[in-house]
Formats: sequence, C-alpha cells, structure tokens
Amino acid sequence: MSAVLPIICLARHGETAWSLSGQHTGLTDLALTQRGELNAQSLRSRLLGFTFAKVFTSPLKRAVQTSELAGFGVEAEPDRDLLEWNYGQYEGRRTKEIQDERPGWQLFRDGCPGGEAPSEVGARADRIVERVRNVPGNVLLFSSGHFLRVLAARWLGLDAEAGRLFTLDTASLSILGYEHDQSEPAIRLWNDTGHVEVRFAPAFAR
Repeated sequence: MSAVLPIICLARHGETAWSLSGQHTGLTDLALTQRGELNAQSLRSRLLGFTFAKVFTSPLKRAVQTSELAGFGVEAEPDRDLLEWNYGQYEGRRTKEIQDERPGWQLFRDGCPGGEAPSEVGARADRIVERVRNVPGNVLLFSSGHFLRVLAARWLGLDAEAGRLFTLDTASLSILGYEHDQSEPAIRLWNDTGHVEVRFAPAFAR
C-alpha cells in the first residue's frame, strides 16, 4: 500500500477595503476589514482536523492577519515569494479603468508596467512549488488571489497565464495535491467558501 500523499492548502486572505472595491492590491499593505476578520476567523473551524508540517505566509499584513485569526500565527513563517503580484503603475486601479486606456489588457498575459510580468510571478510560484514539495507532510500557505492563481497553474505545469482560468474569493480554501503519485499533480479542492459565515463581495474583487 502506498503512503498517503501530502496536500498543499491555499488560504486567500480575508476581505480588505480594496478587495471590496475591486482595486488591484499588490504591495500596498492594507489590513483586513471587520468582515474580513470574521471571515478569516471562519478558516479556523474549516481547518480543524488538518495537520501541517509547515505553514508559510506572505509578509503582507492582510495575509499575516488571516493566518493569526485562523490560528496559525505562531507557526506561520513569512516568505516573500508569497507576496501578491506587483502591479506597478496599476496599483490601486480597477480593471475597467486600466482597460479604458489600454483596451484588451489582461493581467495574466500582459503584466503591469513598472511591476511584474507573468513570467516573474511564475518564477516565484515555481520556487514555492519546489519548497513545498520538499516538505515531508502537508503544507498551509496564506497569500493573495492573483499569486495563488498563478501558483495553481504552475503546480499543474501550466504557464502562468493559465492563472486567469481560476477564480478565488477572499478567505477561501483550496487544496493542491496529487492523483496516483507525486508525478501527477492535481487540484483536489478549489475556492471553497462554505465555511464563511458573513458573505463577501464577488470574485472580481482583488
């Protein structure tokens, strides 16, 4: 009988003022809203029964707060590779505003002037994939929506641009894992928000 295969749990941070308004929030260090705190706390009950060999978090306040409210503040190790996409000149702007001046713009294909290209975000995701695959056990990651979408794409061996195919709500839980063995990466759960007690804005918000 083969050993039980490890899983990688992805927790997106709780709601912030900018995720609610749909503004791109890269390196701006916003705290959670009150509703975001409640949603982050709901992750605690959702994760009961899981055991983790390692827990990592983006060093940004919204992810750290979420890890603390979910009950992993002591264990969570900050990792700068888990930072959200650097949006450069598009920081704080909404998609429609950007597309009004740059018709057809797509983040996952075009990146951001003064910020990161998809390949650069993909390279950070690759380092996280390598790191977690070397952990002998389950891993929990706290980060932001666009980065986690790229991470899922790279986990599956897809280009970073494929992150556009995955949507994530705030305070959601997703699980990466394998099918038969570690040569067959798979998504085992995606964008689960059944634990969230107070409903939040739809997935377009960043």
